Amino acid sequence: MTHSHLQQGQAELPSASSTKSYWHRQPSPTLTGHRTTEHLPSSADVVVIGSGITGAFAARELVSGGQQVVMLEAREACWGATGRNGGHCQPAIYSNKPHLARFELATYLFLQDLIATHAIPCDWRVVGGVHALASDELAVLVERHLAHLRREHPDLADKARLVTDVVELSRLRVTNARAAVVQSHAARCWPYKLVAWVLEQLLGDASYEGRFNLQTTTPATALQRFGSMWIVHTPRGQVAAAHVVLATNAHTSHLLPALKDLVVPVRGQVCALTPPRDAALLEHTHVWVAGDDSDDYLVERDADGHAGAAGPLIFGGERLGGAGGGVGISRDDELDPDVSRRLHRGLHAVLKLRPLGEPEEPELAAAYEWTGIMGYSADHYPWVGRVPASLGGADAGLWLSGGYTGHGMPVAARCAAAVAGMVLGRQTVDDVPAEFRITEERVAEVKDRVRRGMVPDNMHESLADQIRATAATIGAS
Repeated sequence: MTHSHLQQGQAELPSASSTKSYWHRQPSPTLTGHRTTEHLPSSADVVVIGSGITGAFAARELVSGGQQVVMLEAREACWGATGRNGGHCQPAIYSNKPHLARFELATYLFLQDLIATHAIPCDWRVVGGVHALASDELAVLVERHLAHLRREHPDLADKARLVTDVVELSRLRVTNARAAVVQSHAARCWPYKLVAWVLEQLLGDASYEGRFNLQTTTPATALQRFGSMWIVHTPRGQVAAAHVVLATNAHTSHLLPALKDLVVPVRGQVCALTPPRDAALLEHTHVWVAGDDSDDYLVERDADGHAGAAGPLIFGGERLGGAGGGVGISRDDELDPDVSRRLHRGLHAVLKLRPLGEPEEPELAAAYEWTGIMGYSADHYPWVGRVPASLGGADAGLWLSGGYTGHGMPVAARCAAAVAGMVLGRQTVDDVPAEFRITEERVAEVKDRVRRGMVPDNMHESLADQIRATAATIGAS
Protein backbone atom coordinates (compact mmCIF):
# COMPACT_ATOMS: atom_id res chain seq x y z
CA MET A 1 0.00 0.00 0.00
CA THR A 2 1.27 3.50 -0.83
CA HIS A 3 1.08 6.26 1.76
CA SER A 4 0.47 9.99 1.66
CA HIS A 5 4.02 10.87 2.81
CA LEU A 6 5.83 11.84 -0.37
CA GLN A 7 9.32 10.77 -1.32
CA GLN A 8 11.63 13.24 -3.01
CA GLY A 9 10.52 13.52 -6.64
CA GLN A 10 7.16 11.87 -6.06
CA ALA A 11 4.19 13.69 -7.58
CA GLU A 12 1.54 15.38 -5.47
CA LEU A 13 -2.17 14.94 -6.01
CA PRO A 14 -3.64 17.47 -8.45
CA SER A 15 -3.83 20.84 -6.70
CA ALA A 16 -7.20 21.66 -5.17
CA SER A 17 -7.42 24.98 -7.01
CA SER A 18 -5.98 25.73 -10.43
CA THR A 19 -5.25 28.46 -12.92
CA LYS A 20 -8.17 28.96 -15.30
CA SER A 21 -7.71 27.34 -18.68
CA TYR A 22 -9.25 28.89 -21.78
CA TRP A 23 -10.71 25.45 -22.57
CA HIS A 24 -12.65 25.39 -19.29
CA ARG A 25 -14.58 28.58 -19.99
CA GLN A 26 -17.50 26.49 -21.27
CA PRO A 27 -17.64 23.56 -18.82
CA SER A 28 -20.09 20.73 -19.38
CA PRO A 29 -23.22 21.16 -17.21
CA THR A 30 -23.59 17.38 -17.18
CA LEU A 31 -20.08 16.72 -15.89
CA THR A 32 -19.56 19.62 -13.50
CA GLY A 33 -19.72 18.25 -9.96
CA HIS A 34 -20.98 14.93 -11.32
CA ARG A 35 -21.30 11.87 -9.13
CA THR A 36 -23.31 9.14 -10.79
CA THR A 37 -24.26 7.74 -7.39
CA GLU A 38 -24.42 9.61 -4.11
CA HIS A 39 -22.16 7.08 -2.42
CA LEU A 40 -18.95 5.65 -3.79
CA PRO A 41 -19.52 2.10 -5.11
CA SER A 42 -17.74 -0.51 -3.04
CA SER A 43 -16.69 -2.57 -6.06
CA ALA A 44 -16.38 -2.57 -9.84
CA ASP A 45 -14.88 -4.70 -12.59
CA VAL A 46 -12.41 -1.92 -13.39
CA VAL A 47 -11.49 1.34 -11.70
CA VAL A 48 -10.15 4.01 -14.05
CA ILE A 49 -8.25 6.75 -12.23
CA GLY A 50 -8.22 9.99 -14.23
CA SER A 51 -10.73 11.52 -16.64
CA GLY A 52 -8.64 13.11 -19.37
CA ILE A 53 -8.24 11.74 -22.87
CA THR A 54 -6.58 8.55 -21.59
CA GLY A 55 -9.22 7.79 -18.98
CA ALA A 56 -12.10 8.63 -21.30
CA PHE A 57 -10.97 6.40 -24.16
CA ALA A 58 -9.98 3.56 -21.84
CA ALA A 59 -13.41 3.71 -20.18
CA ARG A 60 -15.15 3.87 -23.56
CA GLU A 61 -13.48 0.63 -24.64
CA LEU A 62 -14.07 -1.11 -21.31
CA VAL A 63 -17.74 -0.17 -21.01
CA SER A 64 -18.47 -1.20 -24.60
CA GLY A 65 -16.74 -4.48 -23.73
CA GLY A 66 -19.26 -5.16 -20.97
CA GLN A 67 -17.22 -4.06 -17.95
CA GLN A 68 -18.63 -2.24 -14.92
CA VAL A 69 -16.38 0.81 -14.66
CA VAL A 70 -15.94 3.33 -11.87
CA MET A 71 -13.96 6.42 -12.88
CA LEU A 72 -12.35 8.47 -10.11
CA GLU A 73 -11.33 12.07 -10.74
CA ALA A 74 -9.53 14.22 -8.18
CA ARG A 75 -11.14 17.44 -9.47
CA GLU A 76 -13.71 18.16 -12.15
CA ALA A 77 -13.80 15.94 -15.22
CA CYS A 78 -10.98 16.59 -17.69
CA TRP A 79 -9.46 19.27 -15.45
CA GLY A 80 -5.84 18.12 -15.88
CA ALA A 81 -3.45 18.15 -18.83
CA THR A 82 -6.03 17.38 -21.55
CA GLY A 83 -8.07 20.40 -20.47
CA ARG A 84 -4.95 22.56 -20.36
CA ASN A 85 -3.03 21.79 -23.53
CA GLY A 86 -2.43 23.80 -26.68
CA GLY A 87 -5.59 22.80 -28.52
CA HIS A 88 -4.12 20.94 -31.47
CA CYS A 89 -3.47 17.40 -32.67
CA GLN A 90 -0.55 16.79 -34.98
CA PRO A 91 1.39 13.58 -35.59
CA ALA A 92 5.15 13.97 -35.92
CA ILE A 93 6.02 12.78 -39.42
CA TYR A 94 9.28 14.51 -40.33
CA SER A 95 10.98 14.12 -36.93
CA ASN A 96 9.97 10.58 -36.02
CA LYS A 97 10.87 6.98 -36.75
CA PRO A 98 8.52 5.79 -39.50
CA HIS A 99 6.70 3.17 -37.40
CA LEU A 100 6.07 5.75 -34.65
CA ALA A 101 4.90 8.27 -37.24
CA ARG A 102 2.39 5.68 -38.49
CA PHE A 103 1.07 5.05 -34.98
CA GLU A 104 0.58 8.79 -34.43
CA LEU A 105 -0.99 9.24 -37.86
CA ALA A 106 -3.39 6.36 -37.18
CA THR A 107 -4.38 7.96 -33.87
CA TYR A 108 -4.99 11.29 -35.61
CA LEU A 109 -7.17 9.60 -38.25
CA PHE A 110 -9.01 7.60 -35.59
CA LEU A 111 -9.94 10.82 -33.78
CA GLN A 112 -10.83 12.60 -37.01
CA ASP A 113 -13.12 9.77 -38.13
CA LEU A 114 -14.77 9.51 -34.69
CA ILE A 115 -15.44 13.24 -34.61
CA ALA A 116 -16.84 13.26 -38.16
CA THR A 117 -18.99 10.15 -37.65
CA HIS A 118 -20.64 11.49 -34.51
CA ALA A 119 -20.51 15.21 -35.35
CA ILE A 120 -18.74 15.84 -32.05
CA PRO A 121 -18.85 19.59 -31.35
CA CYS A 122 -15.17 20.02 -30.44
CA ASP A 123 -14.15 22.52 -33.16
CA TRP A 124 -11.95 20.01 -35.02
CA ARG A 125 -10.60 21.69 -38.13
CA VAL A 126 -7.80 20.41 -40.35
CA VAL A 127 -5.50 23.36 -41.02
CA GLY A 128 -2.03 21.88 -41.53
CA GLY A 129 1.02 22.70 -39.47
CA VAL A 130 4.03 24.92 -40.14
CA HIS A 131 7.23 24.04 -38.30
CA ALA A 132 9.76 26.86 -38.59
CA LEU A 133 13.38 25.68 -38.56
CA ALA A 134 15.96 27.97 -36.99
CA SER A 135 19.11 26.72 -38.72
CA ASP A 136 20.46 25.41 -42.01
CA GLU A 137 21.68 22.33 -40.13
CA LEU A 138 18.12 21.37 -39.23
CA ALA A 139 16.92 22.00 -42.78
CA VAL A 140 19.59 19.65 -44.16
CA LEU A 141 18.69 16.92 -41.66
CA VAL A 142 14.97 17.24 -42.40
CA GLU A 143 15.57 17.05 -46.14
CA ARG A 144 17.63 13.90 -45.56
CA HIS A 145 14.77 12.35 -43.61
CA LEU A 146 12.14 13.35 -46.17
CA ALA A 147 14.28 11.89 -48.96
CA HIS A 148 14.48 8.66 -46.94
CA LEU A 149 10.68 8.63 -46.62
CA ARG A 150 10.28 9.15 -50.36
CA ARG A 151 12.56 6.15 -51.03
CA GLU A 152 11.50 3.73 -48.30
CA HIS A 153 8.15 4.90 -46.88
CA PRO A 154 6.07 6.52 -49.64
CA ASP A 155 2.89 6.30 -47.54
CA LEU A 156 4.41 8.94 -45.24
CA ALA A 157 6.34 10.96 -47.79
CA ASP A 158 3.39 13.06 -48.94
CA LYS A 159 2.48 14.10 -45.39
CA ALA A 160 5.33 16.60 -44.99
CA ARG A 161 7.33 18.89 -47.25
CA LEU A 162 10.28 21.21 -46.75
CA VAL A 163 10.01 24.87 -47.72
CA THR A 164 13.15 26.95 -48.29
CA ASP A 165 11.88 29.52 -50.80
CA VAL A 166 11.80 32.96 -49.16
CA VAL A 167 8.60 33.96 -50.96
CA GLU A 168 6.74 30.91 -49.67
CA LEU A 169 8.21 31.38 -46.19
CA SER A 170 6.79 34.89 -46.28
CA ARG A 171 3.41 33.53 -47.37
CA LEU A 172 3.57 31.13 -44.44
CA ARG A 173 4.30 34.20 -42.29
CA VAL A 174 7.61 32.88 -40.90
CA THR A 175 9.92 35.28 -42.71
CA ASN A 176 12.75 34.94 -40.18
CA ALA A 177 12.97 31.15 -40.42
CA ARG A 178 15.81 29.46 -42.32
CA ALA A 179 13.28 26.91 -43.60
CA ALA A 180 9.97 25.37 -42.63
CA VAL A 181 8.25 22.01 -42.73
CA VAL A 182 4.59 21.96 -43.70
CA GLN A 183 2.64 18.93 -42.45
CA SER A 184 -0.76 18.26 -43.99
CA HIS A 185 -2.19 16.28 -41.07
CA ALA A 186 -2.61 18.84 -38.32
CA ALA A 187 -5.87 19.95 -36.73
CA ARG A 188 -6.90 22.52 -34.20
CA CYS A 189 -9.54 21.41 -31.74
CA TRP A 190 -11.10 21.89 -28.30
CA PRO A 191 -9.79 18.80 -26.42
CA TYR A 192 -11.94 19.34 -23.32
CA LYS A 193 -15.11 19.24 -25.44
CA LEU A 194 -13.98 16.02 -27.15
CA VAL A 195 -13.42 14.28 -23.81
CA ALA A 196 -16.62 15.75 -22.36
CA TRP A 197 -18.59 14.26 -25.28
CA VAL A 198 -17.09 10.81 -24.68
CA LEU A 199 -17.88 10.93 -20.96
CA GLU A 200 -21.39 12.28 -21.54
CA GLN A 201 -22.07 9.43 -23.98
CA LEU A 202 -20.92 6.87 -21.43
CA LEU A 203 -23.25 8.39 -18.86
CA GLY A 204 -26.24 8.83 -21.13
CA ASP A 205 -26.27 5.88 -23.54
CA ALA A 206 -29.06 3.52 -22.44
CA SER A 207 -27.35 0.58 -24.18
CA TYR A 208 -24.59 0.70 -21.57
CA GLU A 209 -27.12 -0.20 -18.84
CA GLY A 210 -25.56 1.99 -16.21
CA ARG A 211 -22.17 0.34 -16.47
CA PHE A 212 -20.30 3.65 -16.12
CA ASN A 213 -20.07 5.51 -12.81
CA LEU A 214 -18.16 8.83 -12.71
CA GLN A 215 -17.13 10.23 -9.35
CA THR A 216 -15.60 13.71 -9.57
CA THR A 217 -13.76 15.48 -6.73
CA THR A 218 -12.78 12.04 -5.47
CA PRO A 219 -8.99 11.65 -5.51
CA ALA A 220 -7.41 8.21 -5.37
CA THR A 221 -4.95 8.48 -2.50
CA ALA A 222 -3.49 4.96 -2.29
CA LEU A 223 -3.51 1.51 -3.88
CA GLN A 224 -3.49 -1.74 -1.95
CA ARG A 225 -3.24 -5.31 -3.19
CA PHE A 226 -5.56 -7.66 -1.28
CA GLY A 227 -5.70 -11.23 -2.53
CA SER A 228 -6.70 -11.11 -6.18
CA MET A 229 -8.16 -7.60 -5.91
CA TRP A 230 -6.94 -4.04 -5.88
CA ILE A 231 -8.32 -1.70 -3.23
CA VAL A 232 -8.38 1.95 -4.27
CA HIS A 233 -8.47 4.30 -1.29
CA THR A 234 -10.17 7.70 -1.45
CA PRO A 235 -11.28 10.24 1.17
CA ARG A 236 -14.86 9.00 0.58
CA GLY A 237 -14.16 5.30 1.04
CA GLN A 238 -12.69 2.39 -0.88
CA VAL A 239 -13.40 0.65 -4.18
CA ALA A 240 -12.34 -2.94 -4.86
CA ALA A 241 -11.68 -4.12 -8.42
CA ALA A 242 -9.85 -6.88 -10.23
CA HIS A 243 -8.32 -4.27 -12.54
CA VAL A 244 -7.19 -0.68 -12.12
CA VAL A 245 -6.21 1.54 -15.07
CA LEU A 246 -3.96 4.46 -14.18
CA ALA A 247 -4.80 7.37 -16.49
CA THR A 248 -2.98 9.73 -14.15
CA ASN A 249 -0.03 10.70 -16.40
CA ALA A 250 2.13 13.22 -14.49
CA HIS A 251 0.60 12.28 -11.13
CA THR A 252 1.18 8.53 -11.47
CA SER A 253 4.08 8.40 -9.01
CA HIS A 254 1.76 9.63 -6.26
CA LEU A 255 0.21 6.16 -6.35
CA LEU A 256 3.32 4.31 -7.56
CA PRO A 257 6.41 5.86 -5.93
CA ALA A 258 8.69 3.42 -7.79
CA LEU A 259 7.75 5.27 -11.00
CA LYS A 260 8.98 8.66 -9.80
CA ASP A 261 12.18 8.60 -11.90
CA LEU A 262 10.44 7.24 -14.99
CA VAL A 263 7.48 9.64 -15.33
CA VAL A 264 8.25 13.08 -13.95
CA PRO A 265 5.77 15.95 -13.53
CA VAL A 266 6.72 18.99 -15.60
CA ARG A 267 4.73 22.20 -15.53
CA GLY A 268 4.00 23.89 -18.84
CA GLN A 269 2.41 27.27 -19.41
CA VAL A 270 0.00 28.50 -22.07
CA CYS A 271 -1.80 31.77 -22.72
CA ALA A 272 -4.61 33.02 -24.94
CA LEU A 273 -3.12 36.19 -26.39
CA THR A 274 -5.27 38.93 -27.87
CA PRO A 275 -4.28 39.36 -31.54
CA PRO A 276 -2.91 42.74 -32.63
CA ARG A 277 -5.01 45.25 -34.53
CA ASP A 278 -5.54 44.48 -38.22
CA ALA A 279 -4.37 40.89 -37.74
CA ALA A 280 -5.60 38.30 -40.25
CA LEU A 281 -6.52 34.79 -39.13
CA LEU A 282 -3.58 32.41 -39.45
CA GLU A 283 -3.99 29.70 -42.07
CA HIS A 284 -2.07 27.03 -40.14
CA THR A 285 -0.95 26.03 -36.67
CA HIS A 286 2.69 26.85 -35.89
CA VAL A 287 5.63 25.25 -34.13
CA TRP A 288 9.10 26.74 -33.76
CA VAL A 289 12.08 24.39 -33.82
CA ALA A 290 14.70 26.62 -32.26
CA GLY A 291 17.93 24.73 -31.76
CA ASP A 292 18.10 23.35 -28.23
CA ASP A 293 15.74 25.90 -26.70
CA SER A 294 12.08 25.46 -25.79
CA ASP A 295 9.78 24.40 -28.61
CA ASP A 296 6.97 26.97 -28.83
CA TYR A 297 3.61 26.28 -30.47
CA LEU A 298 0.69 28.41 -31.57
CA VAL A 299 -2.92 27.70 -32.50
CA GLU A 300 -5.22 30.56 -33.45
CA ARG A 301 -8.94 30.35 -32.93
CA ASP A 302 -11.69 32.24 -34.72
CA ALA A 303 -12.96 35.32 -32.93
CA ASP A 304 -16.09 34.56 -30.91
CA GLY A 305 -19.08 34.81 -33.20
CA HIS A 306 -16.94 35.79 -36.21
CA ALA A 307 -15.84 32.80 -38.27
CA GLY A 308 -12.71 33.60 -40.25
CA ALA A 309 -11.74 36.55 -38.08
CA ALA A 310 -8.56 36.50 -36.00
CA GLY A 311 -9.27 35.32 -32.47
CA PRO A 312 -7.26 34.26 -29.42
CA LEU A 313 -3.71 33.11 -30.10
CA ILE A 314 -3.20 29.99 -27.99
CA PHE A 315 0.55 30.21 -27.43
CA GLY A 316 2.58 27.86 -25.26
CA GLY A 317 6.14 26.89 -24.50
CA GLU A 318 9.15 28.82 -23.15
CA ARG A 319 9.26 26.66 -20.02
CA LEU A 320 13.07 26.57 -19.99
CA GLY A 321 12.94 30.32 -19.40
CA GLY A 322 11.42 29.71 -15.97
CA ALA A 323 12.86 28.42 -12.73
CA GLY A 324 14.01 24.83 -13.16
CA GLY A 325 12.16 24.45 -16.42
CA GLY A 326 9.06 23.43 -14.46
CA VAL A 327 10.57 20.01 -13.73
CA GLY A 328 9.22 18.28 -10.65
CA ILE A 329 6.30 20.68 -10.25
CA SER A 330 2.95 18.91 -10.01
CA ARG A 331 0.80 21.93 -9.06
CA ASP A 332 -1.06 23.99 -11.66
CA ASP A 333 -2.35 26.68 -9.29
CA GLU A 334 0.12 29.44 -10.18
CA LEU A 335 1.97 31.03 -13.09
CA ASP A 336 5.70 31.50 -13.60
CA PRO A 337 6.17 35.25 -14.15
CA ASP A 338 9.35 34.77 -16.21
CA VAL A 339 7.61 32.37 -18.58
CA SER A 340 4.66 34.78 -18.77
CA ARG A 341 6.89 37.61 -19.92
CA ARG A 342 8.51 35.44 -22.56
CA LEU A 343 5.15 34.25 -23.89
CA HIS A 344 3.68 37.76 -24.03
CA ARG A 345 6.71 38.95 -26.00
CA GLY A 346 7.50 35.80 -27.94
CA LEU A 347 5.67 36.27 -31.24
CA HIS A 348 6.73 39.62 -32.66
CA ALA A 349 10.13 38.40 -33.89
CA VAL A 350 9.05 35.05 -35.34
CA LEU A 351 5.61 35.46 -36.92
CA LYS A 352 4.00 38.02 -39.18
CA LEU A 353 0.59 38.78 -37.68
CA ARG A 354 -0.05 42.28 -39.01
CA PRO A 355 -0.23 43.28 -42.70
CA LEU A 356 2.99 43.37 -44.72
CA GLY A 357 4.95 46.52 -43.97
CA GLU A 358 3.22 47.14 -40.64
CA PRO A 359 5.35 46.73 -37.50
CA GLU A 360 4.51 43.93 -35.10
CA GLU A 361 3.38 44.58 -31.56
CA PRO A 362 6.32 43.95 -29.18
CA GLU A 363 4.03 42.53 -26.52
CA LEU A 364 0.53 41.07 -26.51
CA ALA A 365 -1.95 40.93 -23.64
CA ALA A 366 -3.41 37.63 -22.45
CA ALA A 367 -7.13 37.13 -21.87
CA TYR A 368 -6.40 33.75 -20.25
CA GLU A 369 -3.17 32.31 -18.90
CA TRP A 370 -2.79 28.94 -17.26
CA THR A 371 -0.46 26.13 -16.34
CA GLY A 372 -0.80 22.39 -16.82
CA ILE A 373 1.21 19.42 -15.64
CA MET A 374 2.72 17.13 -18.25
CA GLY A 375 4.12 13.66 -17.58
CA TYR A 376 7.64 13.55 -19.01
CA SER A 377 9.10 10.11 -19.63
CA ALA A 378 12.75 9.60 -18.76
CA ASP A 379 13.37 7.92 -22.14
CA HIS A 380 10.87 10.18 -23.95
CA TYR A 381 8.46 7.35 -24.81
CA PRO A 382 5.05 6.68 -23.21
CA TRP A 383 4.63 3.81 -20.75
CA VAL A 384 1.82 1.52 -21.89
CA GLY A 385 0.73 -1.85 -20.55
CA ARG A 386 0.65 -3.89 -17.37
CA VAL A 387 2.57 -2.51 -14.40
CA PRO A 388 5.20 -5.07 -13.33
CA ALA A 389 6.03 -6.08 -9.77
CA SER A 390 9.20 -3.95 -9.78
CA LEU A 391 7.00 -0.83 -10.03
CA GLY A 392 4.42 -1.99 -7.48
CA GLY A 393 2.04 -3.71 -9.86
CA ALA A 394 2.11 -7.22 -8.36
CA ASP A 395 2.23 -8.46 -11.99
CA ALA A 396 -1.56 -8.61 -12.17
CA GLY A 397 -4.48 -6.26 -12.64
CA LEU A 398 -2.71 -2.87 -12.59
CA TRP A 399 -2.42 -1.07 -15.92
CA LEU A 400 -0.86 2.20 -17.07
CA SER A 401 -0.93 4.49 -20.06
CA GLY A 402 0.97 7.73 -19.53
CA GLY A 403 4.24 9.61 -19.77
CA TYR A 404 3.39 11.29 -23.08
CA THR A 405 6.07 13.98 -22.68
CA GLY A 406 3.84 16.82 -23.84
CA HIS A 407 2.75 14.98 -26.98
CA GLY A 408 -0.37 13.16 -25.85
CA MET A 409 -2.99 14.16 -28.39
CA PRO A 410 -1.60 12.04 -31.27
CA VAL A 411 -0.97 8.94 -29.12
CA ALA A 412 -3.08 8.83 -25.93
CA ALA A 413 -6.47 7.73 -27.31
CA ARG A 414 -5.15 4.60 -29.00
CA CYS A 415 -2.69 3.82 -26.19
CA ALA A 416 -5.64 3.95 -23.78
CA ALA A 417 -7.79 1.78 -26.03
CA ALA A 418 -4.93 -0.72 -26.32
CA VAL A 419 -4.60 -0.98 -22.54
CA ALA A 420 -8.35 -1.47 -22.23
CA GLY A 421 -8.11 -4.16 -24.90
CA MET A 422 -5.44 -5.91 -22.82
CA VAL A 423 -7.74 -5.83 -19.79
CA LEU A 424 -10.47 -7.38 -21.93
CA GLY A 425 -8.11 -10.00 -23.35
CA ARG A 426 -8.61 -8.71 -26.88
CA GLN A 427 -5.19 -7.14 -27.41
CA THR A 428 -1.61 -7.66 -26.34
CA VAL A 429 1.22 -5.29 -25.61
CA ASP A 430 2.40 -5.96 -29.18
CA ASP A 431 -0.40 -3.70 -30.39
CA VAL A 432 1.57 -0.60 -29.39
CA PRO A 433 5.07 0.36 -30.58
CA ALA A 434 7.88 -1.57 -28.91
CA GLU A 435 9.30 1.63 -27.47
CA PHE A 436 6.05 2.23 -25.52
CA ARG A 437 5.75 -1.20 -23.91
CA ILE A 438 6.31 -1.62 -20.18
CA THR A 439 8.81 -4.42 -19.60
CA GLU A 440 11.12 -5.25 -16.72
CA GLU A 441 14.04 -4.83 -19.12
CA ARG A 442 12.99 -1.33 -20.07
CA VAL A 443 12.42 -0.37 -16.42
CA ALA A 444 15.89 -1.61 -15.46
CA GLU A 445 17.56 0.11 -18.42
CA VAL A 446 15.91 3.48 -17.83
CA LYS A 447 16.51 3.39 -14.07
CA ASP A 448 20.17 2.65 -14.80
CA ARG A 449 20.36 5.65 -17.13
CA VAL A 450 18.82 7.82 -14.43
CA ARG A 451 21.38 6.57 -11.86
CA ARG A 452 24.24 7.30 -14.25
CA GLY A 453 23.00 10.86 -14.84
CA MET A 454 22.19 10.25 -18.50
CA VAL A 455 18.73 11.82 -18.15
CA PRO A 456 18.90 15.64 -18.40
CA ASP A 457 17.86 17.54 -15.30
CA ASN A 458 15.44 19.60 -17.40
CA MET A 459 13.81 16.44 -18.90
CA HIS A 460 14.02 18.24 -22.22
CA GLU A 461 14.31 16.63 -25.61
CA SER A 462 13.62 19.35 -28.13
CA LEU A 463 12.28 18.79 -31.63
CA ALA A 464 15.78 19.66 -32.81
CA ASP A 465 17.11 16.76 -30.72
CA GLN A 466 14.49 14.45 -32.22
CA ILE A 467 15.42 15.54 -35.75
CA ARG A 468 19.09 14.82 -35.06
CA ALA A 469 18.33 11.44 -33.47
CA THR A 470 16.09 10.40 -36.38
CA ALA A 471 18.74 11.48 -38.88
CA ALA A 472 21.27 9.34 -36.99
CA THR A 473 19.05 6.25 -37.30
CA ILE A 474 18.74 6.84 -41.03
CA GLY A 475 22.50 7.13 -41.35
CA ALA A 476 22.94 3.86 -39.46
CA SER A 477 20.39 1.94 -41.54
